[in-house]
Formats: sequence, structure tokens, C-alpha cells
Amino acid sequence: MLLSLPIIQAEPIAPPAPARARKPDWLRVKLPIGPDYAAVRKLVDEHKLHTICESGNCPNMGECWGAGTATFMILGNVCTRSCSFCAVATGRPSELDLDEPRRVAEAISLMKVKHAVITSVNRDELKDRGASVWRDTVVFTKELSPETTIETLIPDVKANWA
Repeated sequence: MLLSLPIIQAEPIAPPAPARARKPDWLRVKLPIGPDYAAVRKLVDEHKLHTICESGNCPNMGECWGAGTATFMILGNVCTRSCSFCAVATGRPSELDLDEPRRVAEAISLMKVKHAVITSVNRDELKDRGASVWRDTVVFTKELSPETTIETLIPDVKANWA
């Protein structure tokens, strides 16, 4: 004996999602391509340098590197702090690289930039908080590129200005 069941039209559980709006042009990021981008990429890799562009996951990296510039990050690429707004890796930094200032200065010289920007991670475990590496980086850069201006984005060093 077969029973006949009525067919009920199912209604969707949730309304369909609205179509995604296109991102505005000013919010779109171009793919990193071109000879200047490739040159900066090669220079950073060959000199074993760090940039805040990479470590901070900056969405404008392609634009800056494509224009042949970068913001160098000294004192390694691991920060001793864990700021909620920052994408730089946090942890126990590796041993201090005392050759890094020379390599940064050499890269800046090879890039032939008129204005160099240098920043750093916090190195709270160091007695001088990295001040000697900052000094050496600026001194070497001025020796190799005397006409280049240098913008230094220095951390607060735990407000220890001694």
C-alpha cells in the first residue's frame, strides 16, 4: 500500500547574500611587478636585510618597491614586544647581527635613493636597546651616501633615554 504525501515547496532558510560590491580603485593594490620591484627584492635578499614592508605585511609594498624604495628594518625581524596593532613577529630575537649596519648602508648606496627611511624592532633585552646598531647604521650610510638624507623611526626604548 503506497501512501501519497503532499509536496511542500521549501523556503530558503536565509535570504541570499547580496552581491559583493567592487572595491574602490583607491583601495585596490597592484601586483608587485616591474624591474624596480625586482631590483629591490634582489637587493634585500642578497644583503640579507629586513624591511618593515615585508615584516609588517604592508599592502603598499608593491607600490614602494616598484618605485625603487623601501623602509629598512634593523636589529633583526623579531620584536620583543607584542603590540596589537603591529604585524611584526614577536618573540625571542636571534643574536645581534653587527654586520647589518654595513649591509643596510651598502644597499642604500646601491639604490641611489635621495632619502632613506630606517626603522627597527624593539630589542628590550639589549642593554643599549640597540642604540649602537642605530648609530653604526647612520654613520655607515652617511659615509657611503653623504648626499642621502636619513629618516629614522626609532622605537621608544621603554622610555629609557639614558
